Amino acid sequence: MGPGKIHNKKGMNVSFDQKAGITSRREFMQGSLAVAGTLLASQMDGVAASAEAKPKRPNLVFFFGEGQRANALSIAGNPIVKTPNQDRIAREGIRFQNAFCTNALCAPARAVALTGMYSRSTGALSNEHLNVPLPSDIPLFTDLLREAGYEVAILGKVHVRNGVEERYWDYYFGHNDPGNNYANPFFKEGRRGKIGPQKQYHNIYPDDLTVDRALAWLEEDRGDKPFCLLVWFVAPHEPFFRPRRHLDLYRDGTVIPKPATFDDDLKGYPGKPKSFADAQNKIGTTASHPAVGSLEGMAKDYYAGLVAVDENIGRVLSYLEQKNILDDTAVITGSDHGYFLGEWRLFDKRLMHEPSIRVPLAIRYPKRIPAGTVRDEMVLDTDLAPTFLDLAGVAVAANLQGKSVLPLAKAPDPSFRKEWYYEYYEWPNPEAVRPHRGIRTERYKLIHYVEQNEFELYDLVVDPGETQNLYGQPQHQALQQDLLDSLEKLRTAIPERKVPENLVPNTKTETKGPSEGA
Repeated sequence: MGPGKIHNKKGMNVSFDQKAGITSRREFMQGSLAVAGTLLASQMDGVAASAEAKPKRPNLVFFFGEGQRANALSIAGNPIVKTPNQDRIAREGIRFQNAFCTNALCAPARAVALTGMYSRSTGALSNEHLNVPLPSDIPLFTDLLREAGYEVAILGKVHVRNGVEERYWDYYFGHNDPGNNYANPFFKEGRRGKIGPQKQYHNIYPDDLTVDRALAWLEEDRGDKPFCLLVWFVAPHEPFFRPRRHLDLYRDGTVIPKPATFDDDLKGYPGKPKSFADAQNKIGTTASHPAVGSLEGMAKDYYAGLVAVDENIGRVLSYLEQKNILDDTAVITGSDHGYFLGEWRLFDKRLMHEPSIRVPLAIRYPKRIPAGTVRDEMVLDTDLAPTFLDLAGVAVAANLQGKSVLPLAKAPDPSFRKEWYYEYYEWPNPEAVRPHRGIRTERYKLIHYVEQNEFELYDLVVDPGETQNLYGQPQHQALQQDLLDSLEKLRTAIPERKVPENLVPNTKTETKGPSEGA
């Protein structure tokens, strides 16, 4: 190659003035580095601008309790059960003091949480037909999150149509039963959309095993993909068995308070309709429920199970904290329904009375929720799915019937929800609780036992214990009619999915089947 020439990458000769030395080698290198630096800075600015435009999506963790009453938390003033980890979520985020379920029964309530739709609209009405999948045209919020790039996992007590096994899960470790074998539990495990056969595990408490597997899954490498983890507990479902470490809990003389209405059965259940009085959900007299032989024993076992649940929630929080991702994770804790602990001498749920329909709900995500926020607006289980999508920045599907509660983290909204619809369908059932529907406003509640055409009406401000049935009293006729009209408007406004006849709860014959989860 002659002086004053170089070859470019295509082998072409390029002339330059060697004497002038258009550039020296040192100058050439310095110039090249300057240009590269400018390009890199430009690219980094673009990345930064993109990051500002699309902030990193949060991880999501959803702890779903089994029959945990709204007041079964120490932060809610319960003097017996201690729940420091759930208290922390509530204290460092937002706590809702008026959260409710719309069908107080395990399987349908879980379907509501996953779909954001009323039982009436999904056709998942009861605990029956557990091998029949949810309609394929109804997406779960986890389906939508996965389409948006999340890895999704569900673990624990799934207990919903077909265990949602037909949906795609990056990880699955669940059981589709109301309860489980507390000593030697059963689970199915699966990955990447394929679920394996049921296996039995020995000498381990089911919720402990669930969280063991959840932590193992969290430890797996998923790159930069966010995750959505559902940890759904089975405790304290009947028969309320405790983990070994808590067999001595509450043996220190702890006294279980007797509810003011516990002995109302001895008075003929004043003001209550026959549908209420005839239900077989009474403590101490139900042959198929040996675990509810006494209020004292049932309540202590119930609370001990919740202590174990809270410990397992703490294990997950500790892991997230150790990995320095707790504040990058939105943590939600709630429950499928409430539970009677002796009010009117009742156990279980199903009925539309406050202990059964009230649930705890708290969300911790400091990037969008100020610590110490408490709200009194009425929020529902239909709001869970839209809230998860809102947290993830995913568009809320048009079919969802709830709404995100996140705006309430910024400011109270008295107009958020003024009234809502409740309906319980299952018949026959082990507790002989009759199907009923109702409306709850901020002040009033009307319950209609459909087949018997019986009613209850309460002023919840004057009578929060629901002891004074106002239905049929002349001075409340205008209120009564207004609530009946509003109930019908709410019912007809919710689309009803046509359910095949073989899947409709039988309203004509009764059964003497075993208790749920026995």
